[in-house]
Amino acid sequence: MADQDLNNGEKLGFEAEVSRLLHMMVHSVYSDREIFLRELISNASDACDKLRYEAQSDAALMSGGDFSIDLTADKNEKRLIIADNGIGMNRDDLIANLGTIARSGTAGFMDKLTGDSKQDVQLIGQFGVGFYSVFMVADHVTVTSRKAGDTAAWTWESTGEGSYTVKEAEKTEAGTEITLTLKEDAVEFLDKYRLNQVIKTYSDHIAIPINLTTEETTPGAEGEDDKVELVTETVNEGQAIWTRSKGDVTDEQHEEFYRHVSHAFDSPAHTMHYRVEGMQAYSVLMYIPTNQPQDLFDPARKNRVKLYVKRVYITDDSQDILPSYLRFMRGVVDSEDLPLNVSREMLQNNPTLKRMSGAITKKVLGELDKMSEKDAEKFETIWSAFGAVIKEGIYEDFERRDQIIKMARFKSTHSESLTSLDAYIDRMKEGQESLYYISGADVNALKKSPQLEGFKKKGVEVLLLEDAVDDFWLQMMPQYEGKTFKSITKGGSDLADIKSDSTDDETSEDKVPEGDLTTLITCIKEVLGDKVGDVKTTDRLVGTAACLVADENAMDMHMERLLKAHNQLEDSQKKNLEINPSHDLIKKLADKAKESGALETLADPILLLLDQATILEGDPLDDPSAFAKRLSTSMANGLV
Repeated sequence: MADQDLNNGEKLGFEAEVSRLLHMMVHSVYSDREIFLRELISNASDACDKLRYEAQSDAALMSGGDFSIDLTADKNEKRLIIADNGIGMNRDDLIANLGTIARSGTAGFMDKLTGDSKQDVQLIGQFGVGFYSVFMVADHVTVTSRKAGDTAAWTWESTGEGSYTVKEAEKTEAGTEITLTLKEDAVEFLDKYRLNQVIKTYSDHIAIPINLTTEETTPGAEGEDDKVELVTETVNEGQAIWTRSKGDVTDEQHEEFYRHVSHAFDSPAHTMHYRVEGMQAYSVLMYIPTNQPQDLFDPARKNRVKLYVKRVYITDDSQDILPSYLRFMRGVVDSEDLPLNVSREMLQNNPTLKRMSGAITKKVLGELDKMSEKDAEKFETIWSAFGAVIKEGIYEDFERRDQIIKMARFKSTHSESLTSLDAYIDRMKEGQESLYYISGADVNALKKSPQLEGFKKKGVEVLLLEDAVDDFWLQMMPQYEGKTFKSITKGGSDLADIKSDSTDDETSEDKVPEGDLTTLITCIKEVLGDKVGDVKTTDRLVGTAACLVADENAMDMHMERLLKAHNQLEDSQKKNLEINPSHDLIKKLADKAKESGALETLADPILLLLDQATILEGDPLDDPSAFAKRLSTSMANGLV
């Protein structure tokens, strides 16, 4: 709730996550507090870029002259002022941007904070809340802003302690001015040389002049007072980094530009910096992050590569620069061929942008492909972070499907390392015709699946697919190099056709005789009725009595669970119950099935057998209460 005070403005409380974050900022000490300045300058640069773009279609928005970012250090008042003449904010913008953590996927933000200053600072950037780093150095913050095209200005004010105030203000031009009243232990950030050092380190690449105004004292002549005057100088080089030659940019400069363009605190795992000349001319400076961006799995699947035309910012929200499955890329594409007044609407289906996008996509995939062959360790690190989204391309991008699946890496039962499909094929057993896989949400749970038992015993490798997209691309690409993908949780196991690694005589196992099995299966079918599709024996189980398996022509069980979870499937398909003829429980049930009155005697044990198989699949029981009663009865009988 907001408190209205006509003199002091409107007082509002911070969103819960912001309050906790600010408490941490105010009461914690960070060794690298200087990053607050990088964040404020980066935000100011973005604001100028946005206004430059908007002014392409409405020149009247440009009323403040050339763009600049101006810093003023006031040692007497212990204040640092950061001002820009960019797009500005209105009242609603101030509340949305400074009162809440607005980015999607941030509900669990504070739960991820560790108390380790280095890790937490990285998270702050990852979640897009870098503005709040000002409270590491300031005990009072005032933000006065006027949005381009508006006549009204607004002030946002807070001490970082649970609430903030918004009120009307006066400002002659569009833009934003942030005033920090610094803490006693942060006055170093009023020193000219300290500020120069921070700006040069973090923001030298900003393509907008960063002007620093400080007081300089000149000793007066004998008998005269010292002369104090304000001196302004431009601190940054101000050249767009992507326009420089590749060899002229250091790793440190790439790291800081990456952090600027991505608002992240990690370092890039890989850098792509090149220029294309010819029928089309454009520059590309893009990075593969080390850590997953927080919005990586947001349903909107937006790209965050910034599009410029002749160094003029156009958008960071174009879905036409890269396909959605490469949305983790961060950086800049600067075209010489698109018109400066191009609108976001005009970008859609623009043939020039389409050709450029195709070439850049090919380049990114080519870099990844080359890395997979020449730097396997680096590639596996990148794949572990972004493979789940790159595989969306197998499903969506028919033109590049073969290239993506060839570089794809998977977990498997072979080892802890990732494997390619080509390496899997090289290890296939004699008599093996399929690429076996099992899919689910948790690879650790998959490793314990009963359906794996027979494959492990024969030394047959099984791919462990834990990403939701796996079940979808498999529908689009059922084969690879002439080998069919086959789920081990549906249809027959094919294990009888595959030569075993084991030297054990598999035929010597003590199994239930065929006739007794037929009697037991008939009994099970009578008890379960339409609860299952069929009841069969299996060679896929070793230490488990029974499991559920989808029919050969049915949907994979994990795929079914995914669709039901998203309300895209109403009714479940009936599963087949497969029983292990070598298991002691099945042997005892087979003996009981031959006795008179077996249907009545075995009703509860058979239902428990189905319940057990259902639980092993991670599915909910139809009637937990009945299960509990049957289990209690069975335990009581066993104790007699």
